[in-house]
Formats: sequence, structure tokens, C-alpha cells
Amino acid sequence: MKETFILYILLIFIILLMVMAAQKLKIAAPLLLVPGGLLLSWIPALSHIQIDPELIFIIFLPPLLYEAAWYTSWKEMWRWRRVISVFAILIVILTSGVVALVAYAWIPGFTLALGFLLGGIVSPPDAISATSVMRLVRVPKRLTHILEGESLLNDASSLIIYRFALAAVATGRFVFHEALGSFFLVIILGVAVGVLVGGAYYIVHRWLPTNTDIDIVLTLTAPYVMYMSAEALHFSGVLAVVSGALFLSTRSQQFLSPSSRLRGGNVWTTIGFVLNGLIFILIGLELPEIIRQLGAVSLSQAILYGTGITLLLIVARLLCTMTTSVFTVFISRYITTADNRPGWKGPLLFGWAGMRGVVSLAAALSIPFTLPNGAAFPHRDLILFITFVVIVLTLLVQGLTLPAIIRRVNMEDPDHDLSPEEQDVLIHKQLTEYGMSFLDENFPGKIDTNPLLRQLRSRLCTDSEQLAHESREMQNTGTST
Repeated sequence: MKETFILYILLIFIILLMVMAAQKLKIAAPLLLVPGGLLLSWIPALSHIQIDPELIFIIFLPPLLYEAAWYTSWKEMWRWRRVISVFAILIVILTSGVVALVAYAWIPGFTLALGFLLGGIVSPPDAISATSVMRLVRVPKRLTHILEGESLLNDASSLIIYRFALAAVATGRFVFHEALGSFFLVIILGVAVGVLVGGAYYIVHRWLPTNTDIDIVLTLTAPYVMYMSAEALHFSGVLAVVSGALFLSTRSQQFLSPSSRLRGGNVWTTIGFVLNGLIFILIGLELPEIIRQLGAVSLSQAILYGTGITLLLIVARLLCTMTTSVFTVFISRYITTADNRPGWKGPLLFGWAGMRGVVSLAAALSIPFTLPNGAAFPHRDLILFITFVVIVLTLLVQGLTLPAIIRRVNMEDPDHDLSPEEQDVLIHKQLTEYGMSFLDENFPGKIDTNPLLRQLRSRLCTDSEQLAHESREMQNTGTST
């Protein structure tokens, strides 16, 4: 236990160094953490690290989903609800089906159920990677909002498909109409559980004598209670966390004091930073163990299958985004849409931002080693390796090229609004300038003689210079696009 604890402390220091290097190189941190983990995996002391899927689903997934949902705008999700719903549910099902058919026809020994199992694992894009890349360049806010909304819901769809496919492999039977009915039942009741648990937390926050520390501790327990409550009832834990977080975040000003919101936001930002860093570096560290488990399939064949499935996923997502754009133009004649002329630039960027991540890896790792009858689970090692190749290739190929494509496309923001980061800098800059003016006007003769006033003005001056520098960097980023 002591050695494991020391090892993870060492990993955190390595993550901090890699994140600082990524900032220096002006690339998204996940794009350096994954290959960094690959290199570290060849160090003997680190080569035997194994990821427990329960660790990811129980410890990592609920807080990451909760944080993402808490800071997601419900207003924007509702505005883009049709696009988000289509890509989070219908496109996930369609992608899973395409992967299932191709894997069934191409990979020897693959059944259709195994194909759907693989499709359910690799179909959901990971918005953490995409949004971390998009922060480096200026993109329309609507793209970020749609990506975040899609990622919050598509994990639930893919995991439900994964469960049905897993059951089909184990039992040898799959009844479509039963699966379809169960699919929507799991979704609806998962949302209901999340809202109910969120309502219980709302009552505790609102009517019991809590303070800032108690509020923060309660928010740290909320995602786990939501997730485990839904999973215990065999509903969607992912949707329970997402719906519960959205329920609470839209009402946070009613039950959280300014101090609780400020300190809680800082705590959650730090937790999210550490968990995301650990996840992406652990993806790279898992490579030796995955290769050792390949068994009868040669490494070259496995790489070929993984590369082929990756290309299929990229092409399928681009076709879906372009087709959706055309359909939106058509359907806008009959119903009101958020954007009746989406064009090709937004769909292209949205399609190319379909990188895979933690949920896919966790789902692949959670495949059981044996079937209920005691036989070895067919092609488990190959499915795991293909998933790993998909994650690495989409992160590196799409992630490294996405900024260049964004600059090349040069899409204007149809909403013409400042980004949240720009608004934050602007507000702080105005407050700082007001504070300096207030001191100059009300204490003109005391600033030089009073150490406290002199120190306060010096700090405001330093803050003003730093904010001006950040503002110029944002403007330069926008100009470069």
C-alpha cells in the first residue's frame, strides 16, 4: 500500500511537469500526457501498473461527469437540444451498428454481438480532450457547448449498448424490441434518480444549518450517491449524475452562499485537474499490459484492426455531421431550428473533434475475463487493444491537427459573444482599474506615506499589467484564427 501511494504521488509530480511542458509548447495537456505515459510504461517500476475498471467507474467517472455538468450551461444545452440528442443517442447507435457490421465481416471469429460490444465501447467521443484543444484557439462558443452537451449524454447511450451487447455475448440471444424498451427505460429512470437525489441534496443545503465547509463536503459526496443509487437499481448512473448536477447547478445561488460557491469552485477545479491528468497518463501506462494480453493475435494484425476501426470512426462521424447539416437546412422549412444554415465549417470542426478517452478505456477494461459458463470471454484482449489504439490515434492525430484545421477553416462566431475567459479577464480588469482610481481619488496624499495603501496600489497595478497581458494574448489567439 505504501509503495502504491508513493507511486501515485510520483505520477502526480510527473503530470505537473508534463502540463507545464504542454503550456510551454502551447498544446493541450492530454496530447502530451498520453504519449508521456507510453514512454513511462517502459520503465520497469511503472510497467506493471494495471487500471482497475471499478476504480474508474466508481472513483473517477462520477466526479468528472459532475464537474462537467455543473459548469455546463442548461440554457445552451436546451438551445442545441436537437443536435445534442441526435449525436448523443442516434449517432452513437448508428456508429455502434456500423462498427459491429465491419468488425463482424472483417475480424475472424467476431460475432455480431462482439461487434456491437466493440461499437458501444469506442462510439462515444470524449469532450475533455476536444475542449482542452479548443481553449488554445478561438472557436465559436456553440461548438464547445454542443461538444460538452453531447459528451454528457453519449456516455450513457454507449454504456447501455455495451451492457446489452455484453449480455448478448454471454447468453447468445438478443431481442431487439426488448432491448429498445429497456434502453429508454434505463435512460428515463436514470434521469429520475438523479433529480430525486439532487432534490434531497437541495433540501439539505437549503434548510439545514450548513456552512461553507459542510457545503463543499456535501458537493463532493453528491456525484457518488447519484451514480451508485442509479446503478444499484440497474439504471444509468451516468445520466443520474448529469441530471442531478444540472438540477443543482441551476439552483446553486438559492442554497449556496458566495463563499461556498467560490471555495467550492476552486476545490472542484483542482480535483478535476488531478483526476483528468491521472486518467490520461494511465491510458499511456497501460500499453505493456495490453500488449502482453494479446494472446494468439499478432501485434501487427491487432494494430491493423485498431487503425482500420479508427479510420472508420473518423469517417463515419464526419459523414454524420455533414449529413446532419444538410438535413437541418431541409427540416428548417417546417420547424424552427437554432441555426437553419449551419454550413460546412461547423460540422467539419465538430466531426474532427471526435476524440475518444476515459469512458471507452474503462468500458473495455470492465469486460469480464470469463463467460457465465466458465469459458474465456472471446476476443477480450483484442477488443481491449483495438480500444487502446482508437484512443491513442484519435487523441494524437485529431488532437494535434485540430488547432491547425480550426485556423485554416477560420469560422466566424455567429453569436458574436466574448468567451467566458475573455469576459472574466475583462471584468477583473475593469474592477482593478476602478480600485486604482478609487485610491487615487480618495487618498491622493496618503498613498506614499501609508504602507498598507502603497502595498494595495502596487498589487492592483501588478494585477492590471497581468490582465492586460492576458487580454493581448487572447486577442492574438483570435487574430491567428
